[in-house]
Amino acid sequence: MTAALLIVAAYLLGSLSGSLLLGRLRGVDIRNLGSGNAGGTNALRTQGWKFALGTVLVDVGKGVLAAWLALRFGTGEAWLPYAMGLAAVLGHVWPVFHGFRGGKGAGTLVGVLLVLWPLAVAVLIGTWLLVLTATGYVGLSTVLAAGMLVPLALATDADPLRLAFAVLLALFIAFTHRGNLARLRAGTEARFDRARLWTRLGRKTT
Repeated sequence: MTAALLIVAAYLLGSLSGSLLLGRLRGVDIRNLGSGNAGGTNALRTQGWKFALGTVLVDVGKGVLAAWLALRFGTGEAWLPYAMGLAAVLGHVWPVFHGFRGGKGAGTLVGVLLVLWPLAVAVLIGTWLLVLTATGYVGLSTVLAAGMLVPLALATDADPLRLAFAVLLALFIAFTHRGNLARLRAGTEARFDRARLWTRLGRKTT
């Protein structure tokens, strides 16, 4: 019963969407703007960096809190922190407080990993920055970064629970970014050209 209540609490915590809560203070719903997503990227594009920073802090913070609650009040089951982390991510994507229309889960996942698997955060962010500065595609960067969780788990001889968590989250992030991947295949995906550092450096050297 305690484990079930904690998982529900993690889902409800995940359902507190940073962009939508901050948007209420500003009188906007970013799901009606830009890409229609309630995540940090759309917040940046439609509301500016300060709003986006607040969004990211809330979304990462709730992942941190959900994982911390699992370790602090959990009942000792090894699977519970991972289940609560997943519940928080699910809450972010399908928030009960916001009509089940939320973000794509990456920010909350980072928060969960900061507590449960800090090494993964360094690999995740490193991969994300490398792909973003090479291609300018945020969605692709996020999918590939999440995908790195699986080889990292294998390379570090992670226990079966951590490996399963890595596989599940990598597949889930790919699922939530399926629209981005479809637009990439169609050649219509939006690109942050200013982020393409390697292309800009190449132009300067030629």
